[in-house]
Amino acid sequence: MAIFVVTLLLSAGIYTQGGKAKTYIPWKNGKLVVSEEGRYLKHENGVPFFWTGETGWLLPQRADRDEAAYYLEHCRQKGYNVVQIQTLNNVPSMNFYGQASMIDGFNFKNIDRKGVYSYWDHLDYIVETAERKGIYIGMVCIWGTPVDEGKMDVKEAQAYGKFLAERYKDRPNIIWMIGGDIRGDVKTDVWLALAETIRGIDKDHLMTFHPRGRTTSATWFNDADWLDFNMFQSGHRRYGQRKGDGDYPIEENTEEDNWRFVERSLAMQPMKPVIDGEPIYEDIPHGLHDVNEVRWNDADVRRYAYWSVFAGSFGHTYGHNSIMQFLKPGVLASFGATQTWYDAMKDPGFSQMYYLKNLMLAFPFFERVPDQSVIAGVNGERYDRAIATRGNDYLLVYNYTGRPMEIDLGKISGAKKNVWWYSAKDGKLEYIGEFDNKVTTFQHDSGYISGNDQVLIAVDAAKDYIGKDWTALPDMQQKWNK
Repeated sequence: MAIFVVTLLLSAGIYTQGGKAKTYIPWKNGKLVVSEEGRYLKHENGVPFFWTGETGWLLPQRADRDEAAYYLEHCRQKGYNVVQIQTLNNVPSMNFYGQASMIDGFNFKNIDRKGVYSYWDHLDYIVETAERKGIYIGMVCIWGTPVDEGKMDVKEAQAYGKFLAERYKDRPNIIWMIGGDIRGDVKTDVWLALAETIRGIDKDHLMTFHPRGRTTSATWFNDADWLDFNMFQSGHRRYGQRKGDGDYPIEENTEEDNWRFVERSLAMQPMKPVIDGEPIYEDIPHGLHDVNEVRWNDADVRRYAYWSVFAGSFGHTYGHNSIMQFLKPGVLASFGATQTWYDAMKDPGFSQMYYLKNLMLAFPFFERVPDQSVIAGVNGERYDRAIATRGNDYLLVYNYTGRPMEIDLGKISGAKKNVWWYSAKDGKLEYIGEFDNKVTTFQHDSGYISGNDQVLIAVDAAKDYIGKDWTALPDMQQKWNK
């Protein structure tokens, strides 16, 4: 495998180009905490944290050491700062080296054996490698299915939570994720035992709950002391696609409107930060299970990301059908995946989340709020819906289809506004002029077509967040380095 990986690294230009990029180590700014206004995450010294997640569910089970390092390096290069994994996908779980996660049930007393590179040694390696690359591990402790099947009870959850917390509490790059594609009202006592045990030992790392598709942690746990931020799974359905999926708390024919989950979560008290932790994946069938269905593409992935963030999410998680299951020769594919995971990292959506992250870090961070009143007149529906967010002296409007939109430039400070278009696809920045403080109609000159998505940026002309002569944004993460 080592020779194979080196070949891939060289062909990808990692050693000659990407490898020269400075590694940003976020926790040098202190541990992650919830910001004062309750919407965002930040470090202890005040530096904002815009969650840019990658879905690496089966990384601990299917990747060897070289593959794990290669994958995490690619994530680093593309600006990802969180990788979400299934710590256990079953009871027991097995990894690439044939090592089981348990040798005596949930008794972990003798789990570390001299001379044996164990399941947990391999997970340690993944966590440590991610740490060197400035990446948090979003650790889904155990997937929901085995818990639902009765493979972990309350006492076992307490034993497992104690083991995990004691093993990883001193690592700077852990984010705890209770649940795992399951409703919070299923085996609730088990999830509470796991969460409360970990929190009793480790009070320094943030914690959330990863719920079932089309549901949100806020439904069951918004009041819980251990829940630092809410997570929802907007899932893989298209508009009108239910297919007997059961009851879920959204209106009919709004299945793709992930912004609705954000709005509802932020309306709850106490208000907690919220994120779409599992939206549609690039190259996965609509509805997930029918491999003959149309597949979600990079434009769809971008739409979910911008809709969620502009509605008020503190970040976003990307996913790819092949990457999340680490598909490679000799591994059985699910959900119609055909690419290897390392080829899938060349798909466009994997690279495009960086442009969203960079845009959000370009402006005053913690004052930003969603504000749909920025869009004057009648907004569009479904794919034609524009979505706006603003600070005191800047506003951003995402437009997926390029339809004309009336923007109230008076919603922010300044008698004059400098205005740009920003391409969600490639980060291209285009200055279009100075405008008066009034309602103005904007349409990108590429016309009306889905997937040619653009962000309109308007800034108080007295501010210099962006240069008029810029054709792209510089690396905005570095300006926050203290």
